[in-house]
Amino acid sequence: MTTTITFSLATARELVYLIAIAGFILALKGLGSPKFARRGNQLGAAAATLAIAMTFTLPTLRHSGKNLVLALVAMALGTLIAVPVARMVKMTAMPQLVAIFNGVGGGAAALISVVELLHLHALGAKPATYVTAEVLLGVLIGSVSFSGSAIAFIKLQELITGRPITYPGQQVINGVVGVAIGALIVVALLTGNIVFVYVLLLLALVLGVIFVLPIGGADVPVLISLLNSFTGLAVAASGFVLDNNLLIVAGTLVGASGIILTRLMSSAMGRSLPNILFSAFGAVITATGGEEGDASRPVRSGTAEDVGVLLAYARKVVIIPGYGLAVAQAQHTARELADALTAKGVEVFYAIHPVAGRMPGHMNVLLAEANVPYDELKEMDEANPEMSTADVALVVGANDTVNPAAQSTPGSPIYGMPIIHADEAEHIIFLKRSMRPGFAGIDNELLYDPKTTMLFGDAKDTLGKLVAAVADA
Repeated sequence: MTTTITFSLATARELVYLIAIAGFILALKGLGSPKFARRGNQLGAAAATLAIAMTFTLPTLRHSGKNLVLALVAMALGTLIAVPVARMVKMTAMPQLVAIFNGVGGGAAALISVVELLHLHALGAKPATYVTAEVLLGVLIGSVSFSGSAIAFIKLQELITGRPITYPGQQVINGVVGVAIGALIVVALLTGNIVFVYVLLLLALVLGVIFVLPIGGADVPVLISLLNSFTGLAVAASGFVLDNNLLIVAGTLVGASGIILTRLMSSAMGRSLPNILFSAFGAVITATGGEEGDASRPVRSGTAEDVGVLLAYARKVVIIPGYGLAVAQAQHTARELADALTAKGVEVFYAIHPVAGRMPGHMNVLLAEANVPYDELKEMDEANPEMSTADVALVVGANDTVNPAAQSTPGSPIYGMPIIHADEAEHIIFLKRSMRPGFAGIDNELLYDPKTTMLFGDAKDTLGKLVAAVADA
């Protein structure tokens, strides 16, 4: 008796999807380590390319010239936009790019859910209740991710203030929107009327805006991670609607990893996630810093030559990078300074705050671009015990992540956030363009500390002068 095994195209497609899923999992594993992050990213891209190629074997594309043309045109347009943007974007604008790309993904997931529901209604079949629930979930989460990411982009681009934006009656408005969304979901499930889905989409867009506006600039890295998780969940919901296992697993992986990263970052800031997201709700928070700091208090400024001598004869120097390092594109010069100090026998390492910069891992990516050895990067918890033994803390463009107000000033937008204890070093050198406050909009008492010396100017230019001064010392 002979058994015939049929191997259909659908079976082959699911097998390839399974291979792609394995690729996504291994890619996430690689992204967990700076050493293997590039390889993990490449593996994830290859898995996505494989999955997209196999998707063209779907009957809706193979048997419809119109759908095939539309898909190819959409891919071509996306490529023409995304490739130049990704290649030309500055490292300072990378958080904005991540935010807007993430928002586009959430919006696409929401639209897919709506379109599939329209398709089912067009066929004259009333969708099952669970299908409607999947659509509603995809629309809600995807729309919140889209509009929330758009506001995050606007904040990061400094088109509006990065400070928490609050307004009278905020809690009431939030409550009304929340209740309305809950009621719409119930009514849509009971009636199956697609009109309620459109109204839900509109209210979800509003929810995304009012959800993000009260979140301050110092908390934006956590926000980006959370919105990324939202997009993953929206993709998973659209996967259920389309009965596509690849989308379900890929979306779940993104959603779960985003939630884990969000929780880790919240813990690193010493605050709960609800505190980060809702601490500004119902209260008007004002910053204490002026545009150029407190002009009535003197600061000590120095020269690159004097600081270069101090660095050259130090035993241990800790470099604390921040967003200003990215603005000046000074990561390569910072590495040159570290190399010059190491050549003179000085112990050098970088103290990395979990939320330094404006997206998760911003400083790690920046320094990896400059080929800084991984073992020279120390996370905050590892670096802080060594700060009291450091001769010099060299703060390059960081502000909020070393601001003592996080521990000493209740009511401050950053109060409760663990900081890098630069104040414990014997000498503190601050590289800043001006006395302007950081992204949280508050003054930094460390700037007025008697141990602090200010070096004003562009970080890249100043670091270059320090490299020359160290070599001459």
